[in-house]
Parts: sequence; structure tokens; C-alpha cells
Amino acid sequence: MADTIARTLGIDISKDRLDVHLLPDGIDKQFLNDAKGLRTLIRWLSPYAPTRIVFEATGAYHRRLERMLATANLPGVKVNPQRLRAFAKACGRLAKTDRIDASVMA
Repeated sequence: MADTIARTLGIDISKDRLDVHLLPDGIDKQFLNDAKGLRTLIRWLSPYAPTRIVFEATGAYHRRLERMLATANLPGVKVNPQRLRAFAKACGRLAKTDRIDASVMA
């Protein structure tokens, strides 16, 4: 029987690394923000078949991720960082860390 759980991945992007959070599984992981790290992320993610992968528009840092998701035919959703922060505050998430940001995006 096929896995029919809808999964969402949130990715917080920084210069050197990607912090990810997968819902509803609650898995937190980190990957390097380079070509090898992105390939590892996509290999890790494949069995989960996410319905959406949410990430912030971070200028130069998100572009490689965006291209690799598109190449792998994965459902990337780029969000505005200011709107994400406003959403986090509205949800009562006042602390700001990369891990928290990834979970808010998911």
C-alpha cells in the first residue's frame, strides 16, 4: 500500500547550511549549502515524497536550491522572509533560530 501522508518540508537557508524540518514526521536535519549537500538532501527527501517544500527567498543563497528542486521535479514554494517572520510572530513564535524558522515554514 502506498504512503498517502501529505508531507511538508521547511528549509531555512544560510550561507553555509540548510536547516530542514519535515512535517508531520517532526524530523530536523542539517545539510551543507553546496552542490554535494543539496544532492544529499534530495536523496534523503525522495522516499518521503513531500507535497511542498517551503523556503525563504534569500538572494544568492536560495538560487541553487531552487534550481535543484526544479530539476528533481520537487514542489518548491518560495516565500517572502518578512511575511514568514510576521506569520511566526502571529503564531506566538517570538524566538528566531534557523531550526525554528524551518519548522515555521513546514
